[in-house]
Amino acid sequence: MNARISALALVVALTASSGFAQDKKTLVFVVNGASDFWKLAEAGVKKAQEELPNYDLQFKYPEQAAAAIQQRLMDDLVAAGASAIMVSAVDPKSSTEALNRIGSQVPLFTTDSDAPDTNRVAYIGSSNTDAGMQAGEIAKKAMPDGGKCIGFVGLLGADNARERIDGMKAALEGSNVELIDVRGDDIDMTRAKRNVEDALAANPDIDCMVGFYSYNPPRIYEVLKEAGKLGEVTVVAFDEDPITLGGVKEGTIAGTVVQQPYEWGYQGMKLMAAHLEGDDSMIPENKLVIVPTAIIDKDNVDAFEAELKARIGG
Repeated sequence: MNARISALALVVALTASSGFAQDKKTLVFVVNGASDFWKLAEAGVKKAQEELPNYDLQFKYPEQAAAAIQQRLMDDLVAAGASAIMVSAVDPKSSTEALNRIGSQVPLFTTDSDAPDTNRVAYIGSSNTDAGMQAGEIAKKAMPDGGKCIGFVGLLGADNARERIDGMKAALEGSNVELIDVRGDDIDMTRAKRNVEDALAANPDIDCMVGFYSYNPPRIYEVLKEAGKLGEVTVVAFDEDPITLGGVKEGTIAGTVVQQPYEWGYQGMKLMAAHLEGDDSMIPENKLVIVPTAIIDKDNVDAFEAELKARIGG
């Protein structure tokens, strides 16, 4: 009986250890919720995989856009032997301790929404403050006589949301355009549309609506179209959802501020691999690797869309 128990214990021990005896180090990109926006980042990770054959690159979506669920996913990845993690934190302000715990076990990088008060190695992504200021420029150009805007965003507590909102407000200072309210939806598509409907019902004479996350402008577009107000309300957008780009083409969306999530995935994976190999030469002293944002309007939307299709294979 003792011999059988000893043999079984040996099998269990070998099985457990084999989960960490990987031929390739695993680098994981963890997003903040399910959204088509992340397809470009995923394409960037796939491109990086071609250039990093000695690594296993993975792309993970949490089951729900909640900090606790995202944290559990990262805990599981660490337990499974991940070598480094890049994350768009759902709520950095309330997750500092949890993110530090991950960062004490494996190199932790942030993207999209930074967590500067943690032990993360570096942030790669947009300057969300600059992006917000670009949104303000779109609004001022579209409404030279002024107007009032209501904004819509997924995660009000995330740094990317707060910085975009603050950046837009800064750009609007001294003008007659004002951002009077921003409503969050926790990356719930039904709630996102309902927020627009409720805002329009409460403010039927609103001049402008701003979609701060990629799926917010399409929901604004849908509600305004259903209400017969498409083209009457100025729409300022973020990112490159097909509905958003279609609205820019037809002139019902004044413009959109686009990021480069493809580069976050591509450059981010190479950054993590280099760090694991002892090379931090690509990380600046302030630990911010900024990938520029750009304004897309009717003048350059066709060229931008062609570039997108080339990157994700149509």
